[in-house]
Amino acid sequence: MEKLSFVIPAYNEGKTIASVVTQLTNKFPEAEILVVNDGSDDNTKEESIKAGALVYSHPHCMGNGASVKDGIRYCSGEIIVLMDADGQHKPEDAEMLLQCIKTYNMVVGARTSSSKTVWYRDIANTVYNRLASYMTDFKIEDLTSGFRVFRKSEVSQFLYLFPNGFSYPTTVTMAYLRSGRSVHYVPIETEFRVGKSKIKLVKDGSKFFLVIMRIATLYSPLKIFIPTSLMFFALGMFWYLFSYFICNAGFPKMSLLLFMTSVIVFMQGLLSEQICQMRYDKTG
Repeated sequence: MEKLSFVIPAYNEGKTIASVVTQLTNKFPEAEILVVNDGSDDNTKEESIKAGALVYSHPHCMGNGASVKDGIRYCSGEIIVLMDADGQHKPEDAEMLLQCIKTYNMVVGARTSSSKTVWYRDIANTVYNRLASYMTDFKIEDLTSGFRVFRKSEVSQFLYLFPNGFSYPTTVTMAYLRSGRSVHYVPIETEFRVGKSKIKLVKDGSKFFLVIMRIATLYSPLKIFIPTSLMFFALGMFWYLFSYFICNAGFPKMSLLLFMTSVIVFMQGLLSEQICQMRYDKTG
């Protein structure tokens, strides 16, 4: 049986971390529980140790993604379960995810409509899921879920892609799919988090979008470059037809510029696709 580690990134979660660790200890007495204390200025570290968890602390707040990366680096288990420290995830749901990891490379807890979440985050997640599904040609049910299981030997290959902020779930999901690894979603119900969310709607929402675009260029560049190229070509053709039939003018310089831009963007897409393929060939 492969050793099991629970990695829990935590920042100022002193009110809930002891309960989360205790429940996991009771449910999985043989598992390693590693809390990555991200420079908390409350009693998160003390409560984690008191509950029986191993603790790795950052000297200051470095970000959720940085905590996840360090947790993966320093945990001793081959099977890693990532969970939030705020009480949203139910420890008993980890059993469902672990049952599937024998078949799939990564298993993700996908929040259902009955989960206790904020409405505007549901809307944002729906947009992210559809955009990512288009990029990957795979139905992504919960792109931003922080409740997931994978093997250390596999996920370690992609740590260099992980951002230090909240968007590591986006990165690891698209990286796994791009490299030909399987991803499976298990429906779960989450509770309202205890305390105030660390995610800011506008600030972190825009970061999530930029990360999706960045990963898209790493994952499938032509999904971005081809539509952009076609858009410039269509604009150039429209301007040419408008000038010819409506204005009775010759071939406009603006149409020439748009056609040239279309070709340049398309060629950049081909080059990016080749670079992308070489990057992922190295990870197997």
